[in-house]
Amino acid sequence: MTSEENSSAEQVKRVLPVSIEEEMKSSYLDYAMSVIVGRAIPDVRDGLKPVHRRTLYAMGEMGNYHDKPFKKSARIVGEVMGKYHPHGDSSIYDTLVKMAQPFSYRYMLVEGQGNFGSIDGDSAAAMRYTEARLDPVSESLLEDIDKETVDFGPNFDESLQEPLVLPAKIPNLLVNGSDGIAVGMATKMPPHNIGEVCSAVCAMIDDPEISPAGLMEYMPGPDFPTGGVILGRSGIASAYTTGRGRIRMRGVAEIEDHEGSKKSRIIISEIPYQVNKARLIEQIADLVRDKKIDGISDIRDESDKDGIRVVIELKKSIVPMVVLNQLYKHTPLESTFGVINLAIVDNQPKVLTLKEIIQEFLKHRKSVIYRRTIFELKKAEDRLHILRGLLLALDNIDAVIATIRGSSTTEEASQKLIENFGLDEIQADAILKMQLRRLAALEQQKIIDERDGLLKEVERLKLIISDEGHIFAEIKKETLEISEKYSDERRTKISHDVSDLDKEDLIENKQVLVSLTSHNYIKSMPLDTYKGQHRGGRGIIGMSTKDEDFVKSVFVASTHDYLLCFTSSGRVYWLKVYDIPEATRQSRGKAIVNLLELGDEEKVTAVIPVSEFKEDEFFLFATLNGMVVKIPQVEFSRPRQSGIYAITLKDGDELVHVMKAVDSGEIILTTRMGQSLRFGIESISLRHRNALGVKGIKLRYMDELQDVTPVEKDHLLTITEKGYGKRTEFDEFRGHGRATMGVRNIQTDVSGGIVSSKAVSDDEDIILMSRSGIVIRTKVSEISIQKRGTRGVRIMKLDEGDSVVGFTILDSDEGDEAGPDEITE
Repeated sequence: MTSEENSSAEQVKRVLPVSIEEEMKSSYLDYAMSVIVGRAIPDVRDGLKPVHRRTLYAMGEMGNYHDKPFKKSARIVGEVMGKYHPHGDSSIYDTLVKMAQPFSYRYMLVEGQGNFGSIDGDSAAAMRYTEARLDPVSESLLEDIDKETVDFGPNFDESLQEPLVLPAKIPNLLVNGSDGIAVGMATKMPPHNIGEVCSAVCAMIDDPEISPAGLMEYMPGPDFPTGGVILGRSGIASAYTTGRGRIRMRGVAEIEDHEGSKKSRIIISEIPYQVNKARLIEQIADLVRDKKIDGISDIRDESDKDGIRVVIELKKSIVPMVVLNQLYKHTPLESTFGVINLAIVDNQPKVLTLKEIIQEFLKHRKSVIYRRTIFELKKAEDRLHILRGLLLALDNIDAVIATIRGSSTTEEASQKLIENFGLDEIQADAILKMQLRRLAALEQQKIIDERDGLLKEVERLKLIISDEGHIFAEIKKETLEISEKYSDERRTKISHDVSDLDKEDLIENKQVLVSLTSHNYIKSMPLDTYKGQHRGGRGIIGMSTKDEDFVKSVFVASTHDYLLCFTSSGRVYWLKVYDIPEATRQSRGKAIVNLLELGDEEKVTAVIPVSEFKEDEFFLFATLNGMVVKIPQVEFSRPRQSGIYAITLKDGDELVHVMKAVDSGEIILTTRMGQSLRFGIESISLRHRNALGVKGIKLRYMDELQDVTPVEKDHLLTITEKGYGKRTEFDEFRGHGRATMGVRNIQTDVSGGIVSSKAVSDDEDIILMSRSGIVIRTKVSEISIQKRGTRGVRIMKLDEGDSVVGFTILDSDEGDEAGPDEITE
């Protein structure tokens, strides 16, 4: 067999069979742990990842301190990459940049000079243009590193030693937080106020058994560099007690009113942590363009070096709190910070509670203080040993000099000093190096003073390491010094949690006029928009409508009321009145489909305002074909965004009216052709939601039900489509049984079909609206009282082709009172 064949055979013998599954598992776990421990997850002791630690250490080794000149970032990056972190310059420079950004770090570790990026997401300038040096805070992380306080290990090529952790006087993991994604796990820890963290550390020293609630008295929650507001404490408590939690954050926004104008503006002065301001503004603009947020006319970014200022101009008469809550709902102006307190503990990743984080920091500081004390004690004792030798030599100076002069070499002199005066080699060497000036009396006294000082220092150092309590006392003293040196005011406020309806507290509860068109455009208007006129006036323009669109209903509601919007398919949807955009008289309003999740071909046919849902009251439903049904109000007390079925409708029928009712009294049903039927409410059986109902009034051919009203107040007011109307005594309408035709109410051949018939009081006002959007407000007392079957009097003058579509009732003191002069437009 040749030598080549022998070599080949030996190589075959060295090949070991390995399961690919086991090899993949082993290799992947090795890679995963390398990423977790060596790259992505911070150490619980100093709160730093390896790249951050190496950067700060290299800057310290370069002497790049805060009181020294800045150095080029490229030089720093090269130092770090060449000596400690051979993973590319971009990762090192990105780390350097982030540590110098005031919006990224609560307490910056690097002081930058030049363009280090912005909160708008702008990148930093190239490393050859920027300069940096250590911030005083980071110097507290490096302090005592030269006193053998931490372990060192070889760098990547084993040519140098690097620290495995920094001494870290500051609990940096809590102070600046951290975030990183490893393999199969991630960390995301919020920053905190350094004064509060130091107080919590001291509280833990004083009471090691302190509860999480006790710690929260000193450290109430995160303190983000960009300020903002934290909503509620439940997420904070969860993060502190379990290591995981969700913290809701909001930016700070104020509402300003323009002097002499109904316009308002929203000023955003703080944004949530890690939110890109430019992207936020872009998202707001997109939502306005897509009409998901209504009422914004302009957005300006007026931010400068003094802080953030984003100005959002609102349209006239828009409720600012509604727009602001839409911004909270649809944009990162309200964000969630998902806390995962994952850190490296004893080379293993672990999710930690707040108490465990502080305990691990104290454990680290205890080790640092002990090792530093041992180092300083040894150094002091070594110096004390030399001083004792010097003092012995000074006491025998003539003999010492004679011994040295009588020696031919330094080695001989050293040996004679050791033999003649009982010194050791170190002391003898120090005597031989002593300068002649030390023979002066003053210099001798300095040596004595130094010796006495060192004796006290040795005593102090021995006391520290003699008992654990003394070590913790030293930690507390240094922690209080750090707090006094770097503590500042909290930037992030912590407020009580708010629900979606809390904005009602910030919105004025007032009466508004709501109108709905046949094409389902809705708007609200202040009641003082329409001032009083005499009966027979022309009114003013109340709405501009599209061709073939007309106003079909108007009513008064409180801004805090719910609107129950009933549709052609028998479903009901909920809408808050304050969510309806407030518009001018001429405005058409907003399509209701933008406010409700209506189905295809579904239209709102009846709307009723509700301030509360009472258990002993009902909703009375009436349909176009004269069907009626009574359903308890509480069955509609749970709003659903997608709506629910209210009643069942037969083909060709639709809901025309809904009213509140109690299980007693009487109602009057009125048809378009002028018939009115009075009967008792108790004759209508109570049903559950989605019921079909029973016959309410018998209709003539081509007639249809137009309105329902309870028998109450002073009179029954009936208005026709040609602007005629009258008040009639209720006694004129004798009670009949349900499902009969009733009696004649008003002549419709001249005055037109009935549009509405309601119970009114003499001291009330009414607002009429025409199909073309003309509105008039007049007093009920100005409308004459007439017998049943008469034509009535003219209440509103109409242009040719126009007609009244409905009226609503309001107290005479609601809105501004006007004089008797007619207002026309």
